Amino acid sequence: MTGLDTVPWGPFVSVLSGVVGLLIGSFLNVVAHRVPRRESVVRPASACPRCGHPIRWHDNVPVLSWVVLRARCRDCSAPISWRYPAVEAATGLLFAAVTWVVGPTWALPAYLYLAAISVALSLIDLDVHRLPDAIVLPSYPVAVVLLAVASAGDGDWSRLLRAAVGGAALYLLYRVLAFLYPTGMGLGDVKLAGVLGLYLGWWGWDALVVGAFAAFVLGGVVTLPFLLVGRAGRKTRIPFGPFMLAAALLALAVATPVAQWYLGVVGLSAAV
Repeated sequence: MTGLDTVPWGPFVSVLSGVVGLLIGSFLNVVAHRVPRRESVVRPASACPRCGHPIRWHDNVPVLSWVVLRARCRDCSAPISWRYPAVEAATGLLFAAVTWVVGPTWALPAYLYLAAISVALSLIDLDVHRLPDAIVLPSYPVAVVLLAVASAGDGDWSRLLRAAVGGAALYLLYRVLAFLYPTGMGLGDVKLAGVLGLYLGWWGWDALVVGAFAAFVLGGVVTLPFLLVGRAGRKTRIPFGPFMLAAALLALAVATPVAQWYLGVVGLSAAV
C-alpha cells in the first residue's frame, strides 16, 4: 500500500478530497447536533436558532461564509459558534490526510467513510457521552460492503477475512473490558470497537494491534494532566470514543513503522 507521493497527480487528488471533506464537515455539524436529539438530518433545513430564519445557500459555504459574516447571523446578528468552521476545516484536513495515506485505491471510499463517522461520533461523544446506534450499527454493513469492494478491486479476498477476524477480536476485547470495568467502558465503545476492528484488520495485523493499543495510550496521555491538576477524578466520566477513533486513523499511517521499531527493540526484526 503506497501513498499518493508515488502518483504524479496525487497532490491534486488529496486537495480535491480535502474540498469534499469541507462540504462533508458542514453536514457533520448537522449530524452531531441532531442525531443525539433523534431528529432528522435532512429536514427541516438549517436555520438560525435565535430568529429561525433559514440559512441561505450562499451563507452555508464551509468556513468562508463564517468569515464573511464575521461569525454573525445575517438576519439577527446572533453569534455563530467557532465550532462550525472548525469542524468543517478539521474534516477537510482529515479527508486530505486519509487520501494521502490510503492513496487512489479501491479502499479509499471505505476509509473516507471511517474519517467522516470519526468526526461525527467524536463530537457526539464529547457532547453527550454517547455513541449513537444510529451511526455505529449501520457502519457495520457499510464497512463490510466497502471493504468487500476494495478486496474485489485489489483481487485479495484474504484482506476481507482478516477484517472479519479483526472486527471480532476487537469487539471481544472491549466486551471483556466492559465486563471487568463496567464504569469505565460503555456498550457504545464495545459496538464501535467491532467497526474499527474491521477497518484495522483489513489494513493489516500491525494496524490492528497498534490501533487497539494506541487508544489506551492516547487516553492516558490526554487524561493524566487533568487527573494531576485535580480537574478530573477516578469517577469522572471521560468519553473514550474519540481516543479509539483517533488511534484507528493514526494507525493507518504509523502502524508499520511502529511495528518494525518494536520488533527491532525486542530483536525479532531479522526473524520476521
